[in-house]
Formats: sequence, C-alpha cells, structure tokens
Amino acid sequence: MKLIKEFENKKVLVLGLAKSGESAAHLLDKLGAIVTVNDGKPFDENPTAQNLLEAGIRVICGSHPLDLLDEEFSLVVKNPGIRYDNPMVEKALAKGIPVWTEVELAYLISEAPIVGITGSNGKTTTTTMIAEVLNAGNKPAKLCGNIGFPASSVAQEATEKDTLVMELSSFQLMGIDSFHPHVAVVTNLMPTHIDYHGSFEEYVAAKWNIQYRMTADDFVVLNFNQDLAKELATKTQATVVPFSTMEAVDGAYVQDGVLYFKGEAIMAADEIGVPGSHNVENALATIIVAKLSGVDNQAIKETLAHFGGVRHRLQALGEINGIKFYNDSKSTNILATQKALSGFDNSKVILIAGGLDRGNEFDELVSDIQGLKHMVILGESAPRVKRAADKAGVPYIDATDVKDATAKAFELAQEGDVVLLSPASASWDMYKNFEVRGDEFIVAFEALKGE
Repeated sequence: MKLIKEFENKKVLVLGLAKSGESAAHLLDKLGAIVTVNDGKPFDENPTAQNLLEAGIRVICGSHPLDLLDEEFSLVVKNPGIRYDNPMVEKALAKGIPVWTEVELAYLISEAPIVGITGSNGKTTTTTMIAEVLNAGNKPAKLCGNIGFPASSVAQEATEKDTLVMELSSFQLMGIDSFHPHVAVVTNLMPTHIDYHGSFEEYVAAKWNIQYRMTADDFVVLNFNQDLAKELATKTQATVVPFSTMEAVDGAYVQDGVLYFKGEAIMAADEIGVPGSHNVENALATIIVAKLSGVDNQAIKETLAHFGGVRHRLQALGEINGIKFYNDSKSTNILATQKALSGFDNSKVILIAGGLDRGNEFDELVSDIQGLKHMVILGESAPRVKRAADKAGVPYIDATDVKDATAKAFELAQEGDVVLLSPASASWDMYKNFEVRGDEFIVAFEALKGE
C-alpha cells in the first residue's frame, strides 16, 4: 500500500461502522489520522466499536450528536447506506467538510490498478466473473468493494502486480473525489434506489461518477443494448468499449449464437456455465475486460464455461433424480426474476416466488411466467403474485416458507425439470436478508438430496 501523508495529524470522523467503517477507521489510524468513530448502535451492543476502542481509537456510540461536528474535522468518511439528508451529513457539508466513502481511501493507497464495476443488475456476477477470468489468465485479481470485502482493507494487501476488481454501488460512488479506475464497467441502468436518490436522473448521475476522473488512456465498458448507455458514451473522456446482444458493435457482441470481441470468435453463448440472457451480457462485459488485460481466449472460454454463478444469484445447486435446482434468492425485484426466467424453458420450470409486499402488482411478470409448469407462492406478496399467475394461466400452490416451498416444488417436478427460487420480492417479511432466505433453500435442497 502507499503510505500517504495527507491524513497525518488530521482529525477524521468515521460515521457509521459495519465492515467498511471498521476498515476505514483502522486504515486512517495507520496513516496517522486522529480518528473519531460515531455509530448509532449502543457501545455495550457494539463489539466492533469495543474492538476499535481497544485499538486506541476514540468511539462515540448510541446517538449522532450534531455538536460533534463543531470539532475541527478535516474529513468525514461515512457508511454508504447513510443518506445525504442525514443531519450529520448535512451539517458536515454545510461546514465545508468533505464527505467520502471508504472506496476513495482504497484508491488513494492502492498500488494496484482498479477495475470498477457498477450498474443496476449483474454487478456481483460480472465482478466475480472478471476476477475469475483474470486469475485464470495469470493476471492476479482481488475481489473487493460492495461484494463483502471492504476495498480499503483489500487495497492494503494488493501490490502493483495485482488488479483490484471492485464492485461499486451508487451510494459508494457518491462519496468519491479523486477515485480513478483504469477500467469501468456499467452493466445496465434501471430505475432503482429512487427512495435514496430522489430521481432516476440523480441515480444515473451517481453511477456515472465512476468515470469522472478517467482519461482517454482508460476504458469505460457500456451496455449498448440501452439507448441511455449510447447517450452516456458521448459524455466521457474515457475510451468507450461497448457490448451488445442485439447488434455488432466495436467491442463484444453476439452473432449467430457466438460471442465475439472485435471480430474474433471467443466461444458459443450456450457454453456459458450459467443460464440466462443477462449472463450473456455479463460474459460480454467480462470478455472486454479480459481482452484489455491481455488474457488469452482459452482461459476466457474455460473459465466462463465452468462459471457456476454467485451464491444466491442463479446459483446452480445440483440435481436430484434429474431435477435441477437453482438458488436465485438475490432476485428481489421483478426485473431480476424476468432475467432469471429467460435462461429456461418455462414448460419445465417450477418457480418459487413471493416475499415482502411493497405494494406493487406483478403485471410486468405475466408474460414472463406464461407457460410455467407450476408456481409455489409464499410471503406477504402472495395475493399479488397469485393475481399475476391467474392472468398468465399458471397453476400454483401455497407454501409457508422456503423450506416448505422447496419440498412442494420437488413433489411437483419430474426428471428434466427445474426448481427455481427467484422470488421477485425482497425477503424481509420472513427473513433477515436474501442470503438467509437462499441459505434455507440450500439446506432444504441438501436435505432432499440426502433422503
């Protein structure tokens, strides 16, 4: 890591903990900053804060006292989930104090070049694909960012021979200043997180921050299936390399079922190890990054062919009696489930769907679920999902939870069928998060397999 001097003896406030806040606090302390950590969770219930205090870092827990900002802080590093209308953030900005997220710190200390991946859907899969392909091609890559490994921790271990493959959320990208990836990937842009950003335009602006400091020597990889991406391509200094499943472009594309890069055939689309049209898009973006990084075609092809997906994102669990099981618990919205279904023959799919009721109907899903063999429906949103199933003419049964749904789906399935958990709903009506929901599906699968 670069032992930069700009924080020496500077007062820095780390606002909010979790993994990224803890990592930022330790790093700033190592760089000589005078660190204060402020977290809303009470100290006696906050083992992370306790550990930081033991390390000699000042912690203030249980509330966010506004008068704390009357101290002469040079910088605030905030948890990405803390909104900009939070009183602490508003006061810091009003006082002219820069407010960053910890990915900015990661950039400042990193000896390794950065490949940054953002977008509305497919970020995690594309990030993981890229890292696996680079590593297979003898280009050492380290996963980090919004994928569970704080960038400011991973950057401390990376050398100039490595590449940081960094998943980036819109929340993280709002808190950057000099952050400058060598390659930026935008998988796609759909209306989401509007409650945080206020409008789709503001959300897009946050995502587009990724290329703010890039030059013509850098590369921005854009999805030309979207007119919005074509428009954004005219608004960057970086060299644009597009991908598309709909037309031949000066980048990566599909033609007659084959994936190409600038006229060079790489592999057949149906050889990709995970199903779905969205995974073809993810693979095209990955191919671009791999080719820009000097990875040979054989390494690209073999890695993408054996790619098993990301945990909870169209994760192939295996087969029981010729019935395949896929865990797509991360599909917490209609679009994600539409993309998941695109990879299968509906007549052979038993779909498990439903979860948190956000008040929306599922009419957009009707055309995608037509022809399904059966549905198993659960959760608060069940009445709305059933209305969509009725419109599509799909038979369905109820389930009490994911374990029950998995058992019932298995009873309905025959050899050659697919049991797909892709809820099109968030998990919070029954489960702490989509990971817990997906883990229950995995456990249920293993139990059925063992019977």
